[in-house]
Amino acid sequence: MALTYAVAGVAAGLTGTLLSAQLQNPWVLGGFALVFVLLSLSMFGFYELQLPTALQSKLSEKSGHLRGGRGISVFLMGALSALIVGPCVAAPLAGGLLYIGQTGDAALGGAALYAMGLGMGAPLIAVGGGLLPKAGPWMESVKKGFGVLLLATALWLVTPVLPPVAPMFGWAALLILPAIYLHALDPLPPQARGGQRFWKGVGIIMLLCGAALLYGALAGNRDPLQPLAGLRGGAASSEAARLPFEKIRSVAELDSRLAAADRPVMLDFYADWCVSCKEMEKFTFADPAVREKLVGFTLLQADVTANSDDDKALLARFNLYGPPGILFFDASGQPIKALRIVGFQNAETFLRNLQRIG
Repeated sequence: MALTYAVAGVAAGLTGTLLSAQLQNPWVLGGFALVFVLLSLSMFGFYELQLPTALQSKLSEKSGHLRGGRGISVFLMGALSALIVGPCVAAPLAGGLLYIGQTGDAALGGAALYAMGLGMGAPLIAVGGGLLPKAGPWMESVKKGFGVLLLATALWLVTPVLPPVAPMFGWAALLILPAIYLHALDPLPPQARGGQRFWKGVGIIMLLCGAALLYGALAGNRDPLQPLAGLRGGAASSEAARLPFEKIRSVAELDSRLAAADRPVMLDFYADWCVSCKEMEKFTFADPAVREKLVGFTLLQADVTANSDDDKALLARFNLYGPPGILFFDASGQPIKALRIVGFQNAETFLRNLQRIG
């Protein structure tokens, strides 16, 4: 992960484009998700993942002394994962890329991004550092649990390119089916141990959450975090809660719109595959105080999901390497350089920035 971020960051700083944005398309995400599905099927015992017998015999003498999990395939899987699951640009990463692009000091920039990658990868080392107890029959349950997690990872990867209803049904299935295997619907014997009762309780919770997701999807809700929001009286739909952005598709279109501005302008860079963009939409732009403050603004949005030449030109115009990014302009269409937001901001912080404009 650290090496991948360092190389990709230096390349982005020197070329002005973010490599991970090139990978956010249905074919790449679907192919990567398929790998996780195949791995999960192995966890469920449909087949065993191992080398062909002839190849095992040939390599046994040379590789027998090596510990498992050390190989170029593991490195490549980790490198691709780092690129595919981290396409959004956070403020520290944007600052590092901008510095590299302006100074050309790729060595220093690469070292900084390498250090950032080490910090991001530290939790993975803690999880996979051999802290689990010795193997036993209990490992079969752990394997199946990891199989469910692999399926969840596959669904999460392809969510940006699926119709909104599909992830709702997918998450519902991933909660309901394991809940049945946890005996959520089966009566416990009177002499059941504490562990059996605990896991049955977990299964019941999963079953209820899955049922709520399933009902919400069938009722027309598309928010997995609030599947029953429509049941609350007066609750606004997700479509109605969205800000009335005017789409901008090219630099020429943006210049024309800024030239005609008669009030402050907010320009939001967005992409369907950008998780932080959706967090801004759900938690920040939906805040009543933020929405009230933005009433006096002209709201423009550049959707760079396709990463087309026009999208790249828009990003390059403002030295951005990818979404999320929010820029502000005064009533005469001139950029407010002191106010530039990169990455996610909560409603309180975002509102303080808006108040600086007046």
